[in-house]
Amino acid sequence: MKTDTVIEPATLELAMIKNIAAYHFVPVADPDALAARLRVRAQIDGLCGTILVAGEGINLFLAGETAAIDGFIDALREDVRFAEMTVKASVSSDVPFSRLKVKVKPEIISFRQSDASPDGGRAPTVSPASLARWIGQGTDDNGRRLVLLDTRNREEVEYGTFADAMVLPIDNFTELPDAVLAQREALADATVVSFCTGGIRCEKAALWMRAQGMDNVLQLDGGILGYFEAVGGQGYAGACFVFDDRIALEPSLAPIAGTNRSESTDSPRGNRDHG
Repeated sequence: MKTDTVIEPATLELAMIKNIAAYHFVPVADPDALAARLRVRAQIDGLCGTILVAGEGINLFLAGETAAIDGFIDALREDVRFAEMTVKASVSSDVPFSRLKVKVKPEIISFRQSDASPDGGRAPTVSPASLARWIGQGTDDNGRRLVLLDTRNREEVEYGTFADAMVLPIDNFTELPDAVLAQREALADATVVSFCTGGIRCEKAALWMRAQGMDNVLQLDGGILGYFEAVGGQGYAGACFVFDDRIALEPSLAPIAGTNRSESTDSPRGNRDHG
């Protein structure tokens, strides 16, 4: 059974809610049946958030009492297709979602590129620990120039990104291919590490870029949230936008101070790429 490492703030005793972000690419023959089963289980557990199901896998952003969240994930992993699913977790004092939404989609993250399918295997990854080392030394372990490629939209990036990352002028993930191709020459002599919030977008982006012949592209395993859990904020400036009422998380996985969704006027509500 897969286990998850959670960095919990010092005020854990005051935080009763566990928040999770998880995705897993795997063929799903009957997305509607899986969505219905997950809806029932999540309702029984009293969970709120979003569950997206597609023929290519699942994407979860959920919150609830710790025992309920753990029970939901344990039950999901009893399905052999999701036994190795990685879960990123944080805690909060309140549930940051207003309700439960379960949707069946053509993709768990809309990209609309036929050559970005994970069916044939994942793109090569770099671990958070290795990336932190590369950031510290300014190159990969072979001395090659390092480029961190942010695959999120520009409004998310406003909350924070890796220092000196390449940021693309996009509002939705479907716009990434044109933006990347415009930078192809600038990326040619570097080791490129694509990253996003939780790993979905940077995984698809890396697969697509490698399909275009850019075999110098890797993906950050676990995305920014996985990086925060594993190594903290080394080389990262600011916070990471998340898809709930906390708006964004600091590298400590604590919400940014002084804001919530209802008070914010500049959160990227219209560009919810989810991952």
